[in-house]
Amino acid sequence: MQQGYLILSTGEICRGAVFGAVDKVAAGEIVFNTSMTGYPEILTDPSYNGQIVLFTYPLIGNYGYSDEWKESSGVKCEAIVVKKLYTGALPPERESLDAAMRKRGIIGISGVDTRSLTLRIRQKGSCNAVICSEDRLEEARELLSAFPAITERDLITGVAVKEKVLNPDYGEGREKAPSSPRFSIAVVDFGIKTSIVTNFYRRGCAVTLFPPSFTSEEILSGGYDMLFLSNGPGDPALLQDQVKEVRKCIGKLPVCGICLGHQLITWALGGRTVKMTYGHHGGNQPVRDLDTGRSFVTAQNHNYMSDMTSLPKSVHLWFTNANDGTVEGLYDRERHVRSVQFHPEASPGPEDAHWIFDAFLGEIEK
Repeated sequence: MQQGYLILSTGEICRGAVFGAVDKVAAGEIVFNTSMTGYPEILTDPSYNGQIVLFTYPLIGNYGYSDEWKESSGVKCEAIVVKKLYTGALPPERESLDAAMRKRGIIGISGVDTRSLTLRIRQKGSCNAVICSEDRLEEARELLSAFPAITERDLITGVAVKEKVLNPDYGEGREKAPSSPRFSIAVVDFGIKTSIVTNFYRRGCAVTLFPPSFTSEEILSGGYDMLFLSNGPGDPALLQDQVKEVRKCIGKLPVCGICLGHQLITWALGGRTVKMTYGHHGGNQPVRDLDTGRSFVTAQNHNYMSDMTSLPKSVHLWFTNANDGTVEGLYDRERHVRSVQFHPEASPGPEDAHWIFDAFLGEIEK
């Protein structure tokens, strides 16, 4: 394999072997993911747009890659970092991870001490990084020195729909929209995962995807039963135009959201969000339900969190993270608003939180 480098904006340099699209120089914010399986879903999660994903599990690629697992139209992260890349035998219908990334223009680096690098991110926080082959080192350094912070980048435009889409079809083997829907959901797409849409389909809902440029007028005049805000990448504080439109809808129909959608609801309710040191990324995050006292395990992917102290008293804390106590869910009973920071659809991850979709639809039934 060709030699290459991972360089962090804070000065650390890791040498390894590049794979995939080795002629590419990739830059982005580096974050670590603690999932043991599900790398195809992680690679294709639009919430990773603009980021380099460091896998803490030591062996990646051991079951290959197939488009049947993808969570969007293609790979969305900028690059990946692994301890060891699997290069052995695979079933005939599977691509190797190396071949899949080469085909899709994504570079990776292996042979890196991912444990040490993860500890560094935990202690000092996420930062920009660059991955390149050995012969493009100077070019990579120049790119990194001028690369903007993730808080200054528009990461939504490239992963959201450009116009309204009714009941998107994700192809053979995926759940289809119901022929006689119970409810009609207006979904603002900030980079939605296909599994979120299919979870609504399974519950008998029709789904209309709206671009981030949606207006409250088209939502409120469309006869929809709920406004739902999807997951997506980047800093929610940059989306204040969308926050204003969401605020106009609150109290007029149920409003629910996941991940970035939860953060935008926080802003719309009068609160604010703050950037975390290294975020939550992985399928093993414990969440505590404050209404029941029970805990369950969730999949998460976010670098920002809601500041509970900034919210009005009418907003109730629904869930907290059992590790660090951060906000994982909110609700406002009177105005029929519910949101969660974690990903109830999982994909990848545990299915403990699938019932959250039923809780969302319960706001319509109320």
